[in-house]
Amino acid sequence: MAIEKEMNIDVEKHVLVPKHSLLSDKDKVALFEKYNILEFNLPKILITDVAIKKLDPKIGDIIKIERVSLTAGKSLYYRVVI
Repeated sequence: MAIEKEMNIDVEKHVLVPKHSLLSDKDKVALFEKYNILEFNLPKILITDVAIKKLDPKIGDIIKIERVSLTAGKSLYYRVVI
């Protein structure tokens, strides 16, 4: 984090950082039902991760990551905040 302040870098605008967004409670329930999973089944993302800092996440929130894919067009990934 100290390096980011020194270099004045906006990580969210970097071309290699995919779009991160916070799921609503309704979308969270729909995700769990669609894939028949629970929160602990998802990969983790740290609350201190610079890519989600501006989302103001809380422990247990679900982050949706949209990555551009040459073959699929857009790939969705989900992470639980720890």
